[in-house]
Amino acid sequence: MFRKILIANRGEIACRVAATARRMAIRTVAVYSEADADAKHVHACDEAVPIGGSAPQDSYLRWERIIEAARATGAQAIHPGYGFLSENEGFAAACAQAGIVFIGPPAAAIQAMGLKAQSKRLMAQAGVPLVPGYHGADQDPGLLAREAARIGYPVLIKASAGGGGKGMRAVERAEDFAAALASCQREARNSFGDAAVLVEKYVTRPRHIEIQVFGDTQGHYVYLFERDCSVQRRHQKVLEEAPAPGLGEAMRSRMGEAAVAAARAVNYVGAGTVEFIVEQRGSELDFFFMEMNTRLQVEHPVTEAITGLDLVEWQLRVAAGEPLPLQQADLRIDGHAIEARICAENPDNNFLPATGTLHVYRKPPAAAFRRASVRIDDGVRAGDAISPFYDSMIAKLIVHGSTREEALARLDEALAATHIVGLATNVQFLRHVVRSRSFAQADLDTALIQREAAVLFQQQPLSLELAAACVVAKTLIDEAQLAGSDPFSRRDGWRSHGAASRRLEFDFGGTHAKAQLTTLHDGGLVLAVNGQSAPLSFRATEEGIEVHYGAQRTRATVYTQGETDHVFTDAGAAPIVSIDLLAHAGEGAAEVGRLTAPMPGKVVSFAVQAGDKVRKGQPLAVLEAMKMEHTIAAPVDGTVAELLYAPGDQVAEGAELLKLAA
Repeated sequence: MFRKILIANRGEIACRVAATARRMAIRTVAVYSEADADAKHVHACDEAVPIGGSAPQDSYLRWERIIEAARATGAQAIHPGYGFLSENEGFAAACAQAGIVFIGPPAAAIQAMGLKAQSKRLMAQAGVPLVPGYHGADQDPGLLAREAARIGYPVLIKASAGGGGKGMRAVERAEDFAAALASCQREARNSFGDAAVLVEKYVTRPRHIEIQVFGDTQGHYVYLFERDCSVQRRHQKVLEEAPAPGLGEAMRSRMGEAAVAAARAVNYVGAGTVEFIVEQRGSELDFFFMEMNTRLQVEHPVTEAITGLDLVEWQLRVAAGEPLPLQQADLRIDGHAIEARICAENPDNNFLPATGTLHVYRKPPAAAFRRASVRIDDGVRAGDAISPFYDSMIAKLIVHGSTREEALARLDEALAATHIVGLATNVQFLRHVVRSRSFAQADLDTALIQREAAVLFQQQPLSLELAAACVVAKTLIDEAQLAGSDPFSRRDGWRSHGAASRRLEFDFGGTHAKAQLTTLHDGGLVLAVNGQSAPLSFRATEEGIEVHYGAQRTRATVYTQGETDHVFTDAGAAPIVSIDLLAHAGEGAAEVGRLTAPMPGKVVSFAVQAGDKVRKGQPLAVLEAMKMEHTIAAPVDGTVAELLYAPGDQVAEGAELLKLAA
């Protein structure tokens, strides 16, 4: 076994690999960019080496610096994690040439499966079923458009050299094909350095089911069952679970054997995932090969949870030349596991990625990994910043139960106990998905989020009255603690006779509310919100406050950041703004006619020029952030007065991109 390995990655996967290596008494070396100098993964390893600037192309994609770091520290092997160089055959080959073990498949296997078009031709030869499509090398736009017409709309355009939803578009109509193709090619070129795409039939009501496979250097292969990854937004996974609901043993065996045939066809070694599109026709299921990811997957923890295995340990043992620890007949499924990806993004604003500081980062109680009922994999700590340089994922929350129903309940409870303040996240959205009819009843396909949009987006889990009551209770507790027991120093309205009132105003979910807190002579409290009054009582607890407001009762934790209070309850969480009446007196109307960047990023292009007349909803500019393109549209009709940036310019969040005149 290796004495020391270098982890050529960052964030939660680097921390994850380091944890298994530590358990196996293997020393670890971290590499880090300028942005990650004090990152969690740097402290999780025994040694750390700087490798360059904050942008991935200046650090984590510079394999010569990574190999140099391995040589300098005496690392015998390199674990690539996922993303970055994990599926780069050039890097795998360079490691071999340097006499360093690449903890992954041979370069030839990566190359064979790395280009989707080539891999599908190979799978056809191996007898693995394929979706009808065009996988040729000729990338002439006219030819691609004709192939799309031959296949029949709707079609799916996919970057040939990558994954993760980058460079992927579903196209419903022939007239939209050219624009979608150009956008896919730009994303593919920026993300993978290769603009080639393939075109496939877009399967209606598809499920995304993948098989975890493993091979060793002795020619043994196993499949470690399946994961259902159907719940996706923008072709990127949101929730993953194992085993796949409704998949019978016969279907599981067929898919597993097909996945092993795919791995065997390229002499695969190590951990890999064979991804299938599963078509649902009534009660019947059929499956088609989609791609093979020649690395460990983000969602590997759900497989660990149902098998009780450590897949990183298997990777290390196989890379060191050991045979697979178990054979197919030894593998069993125990219970059900679900993983939720917690991301810095705003689901109610088309999932735009967010950046900022984790002022509050409170996690539910969790064990280490494998069959723990609650597990958290992350690479951040409270106080860390989520930057625009890397992926928006903050953490992975994994739960395990004896049944799917038990796992669902455990996941909702764990999400409720996850408190993040400082930037937008998808935690509340994930709770909405978990509670939705489709997900609860395992009515799964890749359109689940669109189908359940009415109950997933723009939802307010708390009432204005209860949120205001929680904020008032927290304020009074804080004031009492600050003032001590001296009644003449208190600001809660106490007086020796009569009643006292205190005026309050709030902004909550787009609603402006006026409130009045009345302190009665006997010390009782009455809170009126928009004219509706109810008694208010509360008490401090170890974890927050317990609030009684009229007939409503809740346990809450409230975090204050500036004028905004972030209220977390078992029912859900929401921000509420307390308005200082004096500070806001005399403010004028908000400025109109501006367009600002919703996040830090790079201007890709403008679709208009100064002097152009535009209509509401018309695309004006394309911004690239966190490896994705985002279209900026006109909020109103008007005329473009001025463009303030040029294509290629980097802009900060809130930067004014252009001016519109009425």
